Amino acid sequence: MRNKYLPFLVILLIFLLSSSAKVVAEFTSPRIPILVGTVPPLATPVGTSVPTVNPFSEIELAKYILNTTIDYDAHALTVFEDIYYPNNSADPLDRLVLAVVPNLWAGSFNLTSLSIDDIPLTTFSINGQRLEITLPAALQPSAIVKINIEYILNLPFAEQEDPNISRPRIFGYTTRQMNLTNWYPFVVPYINGEWVLHEPWVYGEHLVYDAADYEVNLNFTDPASAPIIAASGFPEQIDNYTRYTINSARTFALSASREFQVSTLKSGDVTISSYYFSPSEAAGQAALQTSAESIEVYGERFGPYPHKSLAVVMGDFNDGMEFSGFFYLSRDFYSLYDGTPTNYLTFVAAHETAHQWWFDQVANDQALQPWVDETLSTYSEYIYYESIYPDLTSWWWRYRIDFYKPQGLVDISIYEGNGFRPYTNAAYFRGARFMEELRRRMGDEAFFAFLQDYFTKGRGRIVTANDFFRVLGQHTSTDYSDLVKKYFKNTY
Repeated sequence: MRNKYLPFLVILLIFLLSSSAKVVAEFTSPRIPILVGTVPPLATPVGTSVPTVNPFSEIELAKYILNTTIDYDAHALTVFEDIYYPNNSADPLDRLVLAVVPNLWAGSFNLTSLSIDDIPLTTFSINGQRLEITLPAALQPSAIVKINIEYILNLPFAEQEDPNISRPRIFGYTTRQMNLTNWYPFVVPYINGEWVLHEPWVYGEHLVYDAADYEVNLNFTDPASAPIIAASGFPEQIDNYTRYTINSARTFALSASREFQVSTLKSGDVTISSYYFSPSEAAGQAALQTSAESIEVYGERFGPYPHKSLAVVMGDFNDGMEFSGFFYLSRDFYSLYDGTPTNYLTFVAAHETAHQWWFDQVANDQALQPWVDETLSTYSEYIYYESIYPDLTSWWWRYRIDFYKPQGLVDISIYEGNGFRPYTNAAYFRGARFMEELRRRMGDEAFFAFLQDYFTKGRGRIVTANDFFRVLGQHTSTDYSDLVKKYFKNTY
C-alpha cells in the first residue's frame, strides 16, 4: 500500500468507529442484519481517495466505480463503490431504490458505510435485495447524485440445485472458482413512475437493468497467488492493480480461478477469450471459435458488437448465463463436447453470444417479458447455423427445438412458466418457431431489415413487446395477426 493513502485510512477508521453502531441501528431488515467486521480486515482497495468534487457533472448514463480487494482464499472482498446517478426522468426523485442481490444470502452483504454526496446517510432501509434510500433533497430532472457505499462481501458456497427444479447457483464460490454476478448494489430502472425490482424466481432472470458505465479497480490481498480473472471489462494494468472498464453495459461480471486455462483470438478489434478447466481444451477452443463466428454473423445481420472484449467462461455449474461482455457455459457442455458442431456447447455458445445484442444492447423486462430477449437469442442460434453450417439447419430444428415437442404461449412471465421445461419450451422454443414463420411470411429482405431497425431503435433502451411489434409493423404490410393469435396470449 502506498503511503499517500495513510491519512485517508486514519479518517476512515475514526468514522467507522464512531458511526458503525448507528448504521446497524438504522438497518431495517431483521432477517439479514448488518454485521460489521465479520471477516478479517482486508487491504484497502487501490484507487480509493478522499472525496473530491464530482468529476461526472455531465453524464447521460450512471457511472459505477468499484474499488475492490479480493481475499481469494477467504472467499471475501471489500468494496468501496461510488455511483454517479443522473435523473433521466421527468420527475423529481425523493428516493432511490437499489438492488442488493448478495443480501439474499444471510451474512453475505455487510454494509459499513453509506453516504450521499459525501455526507453520511442514515435515512435508508434494506430488506432482502431491496435497498431504499430517502434523499436529503429531491433529485431534480437532469441532476446528478453521488452515492458512496462501502461493504464487505462474504461469498456463499455455490451449492448446486436440481436444474429441473431450480436454476443452479452462480454467485459465490466452488472448490475451484469464484463467481461475482450481480455482486454490487445498483440503481434499478425508474419507468413510468415506478422503481422496477421484481422478486427472484426459481428459474429465469428477475432483474432489469439500465445501461451504465463501469470501472472496476481490482487487487488481491496476496498478489503472489492471485487467480486468473475473466471479467466483463477490458483490462488495463495500473501499478499494483488492474482496472477493467466497460461502457453502456447492463452488468459487470467477474470469475476467478487459479485453474483457468485461457485461449484468445481476435474478431476485428474485439478480443475474445475462452476460460476453461483441464482437460477441456478442445471444448474451450470450440467455444472460442463459435463465439468469434457469432460476433461476425450477428454484427452483419443485426448491428455492431459494442465492446472491446468478450469473456467466455466455463462455469463450475450446469447452466449458461449471459452478462455484458461476458457469459458462462455449463461444465456439462464441455464434458459432452464431441468435436463436432452438433452439440449443446456450440448452439448455447451462439445463444449466449446473441445476448450481447438481445439483452446487453437491447434490454427488456426479463421477469415479465422474458421472450423479448430469449426468443430472439434462440432464433439467433439458427441464424448462426445457416450462416456457418448450412447443412445442419434441419438438425438444429430437430435436436434443439422439436425434440421437446414445445407447447405454450410465448409471452408468459417467468412466474407463469409452471416449471423450467414448460417455461423454456414456450419463451425460447415456441418463440423460435414464431420467428421462423414470421420470416417466411415477410421474406428475408424485410425480415432482416426489421431486425436491424429494431436493434438500432432499441439499443441502449429497455424495450417492450409493444416496441417489438411496433417496429415490425413498419417493415411489412403482410398480415401476421394469425401468427400472433397462434403463439401469444396478448394481442399486439
